[in-house]
This record gives sequence, C-alpha cells and structure tokens, in this order.
Amino acid sequence: MLKLNSHPAGRHFLQIPGPTNVPDGVLRAIDYPTIDHRGPEFAVLGRKVLAEIRQVFQTRQPVVIYPSSGTGAWEAALANALSPGDAVLMYETGHFATLWKKMAENLRLKPEFIVGDWRSGVDAAQIEARLAQDKERAIKAVCVVHNETSTGVTSNIAAVRKAIDGARHPALLLVDTISSLASIDYRHDEWGVDVTVGGSQKGLMLPPGLGFNAVSEKALAAASNSTFPRSYWRWDEIIEANKGGYWHYTPSTNLLYGLSAALDQLLAEGLPNVFARHRRHGEATRAAVRAWGMEILCRNPAEYSDSLTAVVMPEGHDADALRALILDKFNMSLGTGLSKVKGRVFRIGHLGDFNDLSLMGTLAGVEMGLALAGVPHRAGGVQAAMNVLRQAAAPAPIEKKAA
Repeated sequence: MLKLNSHPAGRHFLQIPGPTNVPDGVLRAIDYPTIDHRGPEFAVLGRKVLAEIRQVFQTRQPVVIYPSSGTGAWEAALANALSPGDAVLMYETGHFATLWKKMAENLRLKPEFIVGDWRSGVDAAQIEARLAQDKERAIKAVCVVHNETSTGVTSNIAAVRKAIDGARHPALLLVDTISSLASIDYRHDEWGVDVTVGGSQKGLMLPPGLGFNAVSEKALAAASNSTFPRSYWRWDEIIEANKGGYWHYTPSTNLLYGLSAALDQLLAEGLPNVFARHRRHGEATRAAVRAWGMEILCRNPAEYSDSLTAVVMPEGHDADALRALILDKFNMSLGTGLSKVKGRVFRIGHLGDFNDLSLMGTLAGVEMGLALAGVPHRAGGVQAAMNVLRQAAAPAPIEKKAA
C-alpha cells in the first residue's frame, strides 16, 4: 500500500558542510548531451574551464582537474611532489588533517604530526621551530588544511609560508582547500603555496567527482624527480594534454559542463562578493549560536570558518540524536561530529549556493529542533542572526544636502 505523504513537500535542506546544494543552472548544464571528448567542441569547453578555474585558485600556474574525489586529489599531490620515504611535517587540526596523515603513511611517506586540540588552527610558530631544528633538511613538505571541515577552524596559510621562509627551509607547502575554495579568500600564488588541493562538491557547487591540484613551478620541478610510480595522477601528461583543451584519458565530460556553469555563476557574482557573502553568513550563524547560549567549537574568533560552524552540545545531550530529530521533523540534514567529536558537536554548513533566506530557514530548523529535543538553550538565535543580516543589507544613510 502506498504511504501517503511519503515524499515531504518542499526541497530538502542539505546543510552539511558538503556536498552542498547544486544550483539549478548547474544541474541543467550537467544534463547536456555527452559529446566527443576528442572533438573540437570539447576543446572549447576544456580551455574555458582550465582558464577560469585559475581565477578561483588565484593563480597563474596550472590547475590539474581529475575525475576524482578530494581524497584522490590529496593522493595526487603527495604522489607527484614527493617520493617514498620522504619526511613530511603535518599539523593536527581535526579529522581531515588526520586522514591526510594516514594517507601519507599508506604511501610509505614519513609524516610527523604536530599535535593539535581540534579547536585551533595551525600554529605557524611551531612549524617554524620544527623546521629550524631540521638541519639536514630531511623534511620535504609541510602539509596543512586551510579550513578544517570537521571543526570549523580556518588556518592562516600566509603565516605558514612566512614560517617556512623564516626557517630558511626548502620544504614544499601543500594545502587542502576542499571546504574553503570558492568560499573563503585563498591565494595560491600570493601565499607561496606549492600544491593546493580542492574538490568540486563544496564552494564550487557541484556534485562530488572532480578533484583539483594547483601546482607551482617548484612543485613541478619536484615532480620530475619523484620516484613514486604514477600513471593516472601524473601532472606532466595531463598538463601537456590540457594545452589543447583535452585530457589524455576520458574526463568527466558532464561534470565539466557543470563546472563551466558554476564558474560562470561565481565569476559573475565576483569572488570578493562571494567571500563577503560567506563571511556574512558565518557571522550571522555565530550570532545565533551565542544567542542560544551554546558554544562554538572553534576557540579563536580570528580562526572562525565562514564555510561552516561546529556547535558543541551541552553535557549529557547527543548531537546525533538532535540531528536525527531535525531530519525527521524538518527534512534538514546537518553535519555529524567526526571521530574525536562524534556525538559532541553538530555542524551547520553555510557555503556554496546559499543566500540570506536559506540561512534563516536553516537556523529556524535548528532552533525548533533544540526546543523539541529538550536541549538547554535560550530562544532568540534566529532573531540574532536576522539582526546581523538586516544590518548588512541596510542601505547607506542618505546625506542631507545643505540648504
């Protein structure tokens, strides 16, 4: 027997920190008929996306696009820039920094992990001190996460570059931007990053399936000396094929259609405006959390993420039970706590194709869920967020002309 109302009315609120909601225009582009990936029409598409994606990374250097997840782009970065047995310095900012370390171990690299508290970003001073001790220059790379998706903490990458330079160390700088790219200001060239890792499913507003490596000249030189066995991930062969707008293997044709549409949307809005919108939504979300009397996992306001906010649950209350109730009652998905913080936090994603009213609906669902779940909090979080958004939207006062 057919269950009535088995499909909830309205759209599902996908407010996890990625994958994010895909704009209708991007979905329609992905729906285009598949074309010959060796034909002239595809070359036009390839050249367009390869040129425009550089603007998002803020680089003039090559950006390699893989048919892969962000995890694949991690592996590509390590396998091209390094060799088995190389020592790498990594920093524990959360779950995803930890997974990157595990991958390094699986690839038979030698990661050294600077221990963190999962509530703070990378301490550049510790990076500089450790590199200064490395008199033999055994450490070949520093690997850090720009925006830790599990904790809502954003690290200062310019400070990490300054630390490497301060130690006069030749180590490469590898940075994960999977949950910050196209959401939080990121400058591959200006900050002296050697390999930037990205993924399609967050700020770029696409489904999962594309991975990215932005690559410096120094990283390309290192790759020419890498002894890792590589085929699928090789930068040089892909970059050579990309000169004509092609790939040397079958690319994700329809996701590239979607990427083209997403880049059109981002660049039409203007990257400074995109970053300002995310900052506004981050500030409004944090205002709501403070008004509820709850705790933000990130301790340092200078490191607050504008892509997501991780909220600490009161003692004795389970974050996953709250998430399950909100999904059941309001058809909204929130991010779960991962590994060390599982059950202790929930994460509100506010990135991608997201506007003020989307945020208000999200925060209303959270506040109603807190009340229904009996979680201790104060009412008024939605109003506090609304005040932030209203103030940002208020027109500038009109100056009266002198009589």
